Amino acid sequence: MKEELLSIGRMAKLNRVSIPTLRLYDDMGLLKPRYVDPDSGYRYYDIHQNARLDMIAYMKELGMSLAEIANAFKKEDLDIIESLLVQKSEQIHEQIRQLKARHDAVDRAIMSIERYRKSPSTGTTSLEFIDQRYIWGIPCSINFYNSDISSYEKVLIDLRTALDKNGFRQIHSYNVGTSIAKDDFINMNFVANQIFIFTNRHEQNPSVHLKVVDSGMYACIYLDNYDDEIVYAKKLKDFCDEHDYHIAGDYICEIMTEFNVFDSEQRSMFLRLQVPISFTKDKKFTKSIDSHLR
Repeated sequence: MKEELLSIGRMAKLNRVSIPTLRLYDDMGLLKPRYVDPDSGYRYYDIHQNARLDMIAYMKELGMSLAEIANAFKKEDLDIIESLLVQKSEQIHEQIRQLKARHDAVDRAIMSIERYRKSPSTGTTSLEFIDQRYIWGIPCSINFYNSDISSYEKVLIDLRTALDKNGFRQIHSYNVGTSIAKDDFINMNFVANQIFIFTNRHEQNPSVHLKVVDSGMYACIYLDNYDDEIVYAKKLKDFCDEHDYHIAGDYICEIMTEFNVFDSEQRSMFLRLQVPISFTKDKKFTKSIDSHLR
């Protein structure tokens, strides 16, 4: 009988697995050798047992653990295998979603560095068209404008706690914005309204409600020091007033990039202060356009 069987070494080589793997499969009841020499303890296999090895390899490729495979073989119940595969499908879907979110975050990080390199110098005002964005956030529990950055840090902790409770990954909290209500900004009342993250609609589960920040023209000013926000926000308001731009929505302070690599004592931020605006159209020009459209 032994002459017709394959040694454990030969069986391992034919199936491209290791000898210890076959021994493990034996111990777990996944694949018992056809014959064990009572004197030497050597294991021998029938070539027809390759089919079981193929099945084990296939089930491992589907993401099943050896323990799960052993249980399925023991019960000999196809429903158990189907149930396990449904669970694996859900797990893989979640892994894909997480990888997609991480990939998008990496792309945003690359983009933010590029924007930093190509952005105007500190204090430069500009008009920019900004595409539609999605945000998720919470009301500010502290008006950090009345204090130093330590108050902002407390509000940021609140946000990260809320993100965790709502199923957002930590990586989202590196693209943060804060807002001041439109009327407060117009009157130069620095009252922190909300703190939020910028995110993509497809990254979140349907139960999470995202707020839309409409696309449009924004008056913007850039700076690289958190402590200078109020000074530069006033410059942004003066810029709008000088050019007769009408403020059309809430003021946003967006952290474009953080470089907390070289300084462990404080945040190194590059900020874009922005406010949506509308223009006063020239009446003569508008009438001329209307006449051509008739």
